[in-house]
Amino acid sequence: MSTLPLPAISVVGIGADGWDGLPENARRTLRAAEVLIGGPRQLDLLPAADCPGERVTWPSPLRPAVPGLLTAHEGRRIAVLASGDPTFYGIGRTLAETVGADRLHVLPHPSSVSYACARLGWPLDAVETVSLVGRPLASLTASLHDGVRLLVLSESRHTPALVAALLRDKGYGGSRMRVLEQLGGPDERLVDGTADTWPDDERLDALNVLALDCVRAPDTPRLGAVPGLPDEAYEHDGQLTKRYVRAATLAALAPSPGELLWDIGGGSGSIGIEWMRTDRSCRAIAVEKDPERAARIARNATSLGVPALRVVTAAAPDGLAGLPTPDAVFIGGGLTAPGLLDACWDALPAGGRLVANTVTMESEALLAERYRRYGGELVRLAVAQTVPVGGFTGWRQSMPVTQWSVTKAGVGA
Repeated sequence: MSTLPLPAISVVGIGADGWDGLPENARRTLRAAEVLIGGPRQLDLLPAADCPGERVTWPSPLRPAVPGLLTAHEGRRIAVLASGDPTFYGIGRTLAETVGADRLHVLPHPSSVSYACARLGWPLDAVETVSLVGRPLASLTASLHDGVRLLVLSESRHTPALVAALLRDKGYGGSRMRVLEQLGGPDERLVDGTADTWPDDERLDALNVLALDCVRAPDTPRLGAVPGLPDEAYEHDGQLTKRYVRAATLAALAPSPGELLWDIGGGSGSIGIEWMRTDRSCRAIAVEKDPERAARIARNATSLGVPALRVVTAAAPDGLAGLPTPDAVFIGGGLTAPGLLDACWDALPAGGRLVANTVTMESEALLAERYRRYGGELVRLAVAQTVPVGGFTGWRQSMPVTQWSVTKAGVGA
């Protein structure tokens, strides 16, 4: 016995050119819809005579309201309106996660990014896009590199001025900024300038995309795209995994897109921060018992472009209760706390990684015992740096760091 499939939800992308810019299949879908759901701006682009369906505007906040709103109109022909391409930073993702991709019939329109690249002559596949719609301004910072081209999806007409201030603060004031408004529509406009000279009161349209040609000032520290940022990039009180050990630690942790790290004994937050900088989808939770250090971790995360790093102010292992399952765990402090290693090991799924660093003999003995029990790799990292010795130059050895790294065996390992 077969059952009739649930009716598909049509998701129609529409641009600033409105009804005139829609292909016939999109128009046909909107004419036939019994319910038209969208933002006021998108709904206003539809002529009432052609689209007689009931018009419903999204409530705010949007995402929690989606399931109930769709359920309220179950069984009717629903068409959801979206700006440009619904699956590019749009409502398409939310709908797919809510009702399943198999229930969606998506009719995309060219995205604002496609239009922007067409106007600028930029190759779309060579441009990074950063959305500031509903996201902290600081999240743009991690993408700033000399010579890089960025497209920024603005939240409002005020976004360009905020971005200009951020660029000046981060030493990128010479960057060229172009604001492209109402792309594809009759009122399309381009405003050109630099971050250094961008006016705070520039009157812009709310529907805009910002194009950046990033230029780093000569005296601005260079922050690379791989782990091992300069120690000077961090605010710290001495509790900082130093640059070369940090790079080796991140290599052992081996972050992959979408993975979650627990950074235990966060200190200054450098491991969690650089884990998140490897890919925008990487997540991290720093667990730090000292409130002052916890606040410092949050400041460092914002300064270095990963404001989404979560900080838990608590002592481990008690502070680990209720946290989402990690893909990897780093223990940089508190190894001898009763039950900490066991709690971290038990929290890891099969295939999860654990990396622990120590400089004390007591913690080293603990790691050696776990190495005998679980295997993995036990290494000693020693770094020496040059220092003046009278009129000559010699080496000064830092305290060696013992590191245990291991992958939890089992299905999926």
